[in-house]
Amino acid sequence: MTKKILSVAAMALLLLTSCYDGKSNVDVTSSSPSFDEVLTSRRSVRSYDASRKITEAEVRDLIKAAQEAPSWANQQPTKYYVAISEEKLAAVQDMVGGNKERIKDAPVLIVSTFERGKSGFFQGNQTNEVGDGWGAYDNGLSNCYLILKARAMGFDTLIMGMRDADKLRELFSIPESETIMAVISLGYRAETPNRPERKNLDDVVKFF
Repeated sequence: MTKKILSVAAMALLLLTSCYDGKSNVDVTSSSPSFDEVLTSRRSVRSYDASRKITEAEVRDLIKAAQEAPSWANQQPTKYYVAISEEKLAAVQDMVGGNKERIKDAPVLIVSTFERGKSGFFQGNQTNEVGDGWGAYDNGLSNCYLILKARAMGFDTLIMGMRDADKLRELFSIPESETIMAVISLGYRAETPNRPERKNLDDVVKFF
């Protein structure tokens, strides 16, 4: 009986150790983090672990999650252009201004765009004064889904507004009908940045 108990215990220990690789980068309490854990552990990361890579299949999972974001009349105007090869990564790194050194070890760089004339329009006519601003709004929603899904998978991101749109358009053959918004770095954090203070809740909400 004792040998049987020891055998079961050994098998359980083996299963536990095989499920943990000692490199988990998710600073949450479980392998399936809650939504609140994803929110509170997400950071804008400016230093990446060069030894850890991300696969095309994993990026596809992120983009698929981003497709679940709401958009004006389900227009889904957001498009993504992914630099994952060494050649394209090096090229994009030269197009993000002062962020180049911060994201040099990120294994994936994603260019986010939206198609103009879709969100904010009905039968080709601008619906209200915001116009294509709704395309930017929908793009932000898609990017939000993407970075939160990334965090849930243990990845980290930085959304960069400093970028050379003309060079990015040429590099990825992005149509003129699309507005280039951000470049998003994707990788594993090399260190955990501090959490910036948030405004007092009463400074951002009013109830009537």
